[in-house]
Amino acid sequence: MIVFITKTEQETEELGRRLTESLPEGGAVVAMYGELGAGKTAFVRGMARGLGLDCRVSSPTFTIVNEYLGARELIHFDMYRLSGADELFDIGWEDYLSRGAVCVVEWSENVQDAFFGDEIAVRIEKLSDTERRIAIEGAELC
Repeated sequence: MIVFITKTEQETEELGRRLTESLPEGGAVVAMYGELGAGKTAFVRGMARGLGLDCRVSSPTFTIVNEYLGARELIHFDMYRLSGADELFDIGWEDYLSRGAVCVVEWSENVQDAFFGDEIAVRIEKLSDTERRIAIEGAELC
């Protein structure tokens, strides 16, 4: 596990960008954990930038999933409104995985049974209005 302290939203985004440098070409699952307002979506914005995507990244809380297409696909899930992994499988989780995309899942604690043990875990803890403690497991950052 690697732990970082970010002091601004921009630093959180930059950490997300840096994470993409270590992702395998064939796709990856990034399981995100953290309370409301912790900075999960800011982290994903940085990931999109790191994947070369020039798009507006927003939380898919009401749509459940946002797809960002480019040279590498980023599929952004928000499981806040789901009650379990069965609902994630109902919306085509396995199909998304088979596309070789980077699949980022906010509120992963709600769908733990959908993971196979090879996911990258990102845990964001809000320390203050601007500071975050971000722990990353399953990936090496340069």
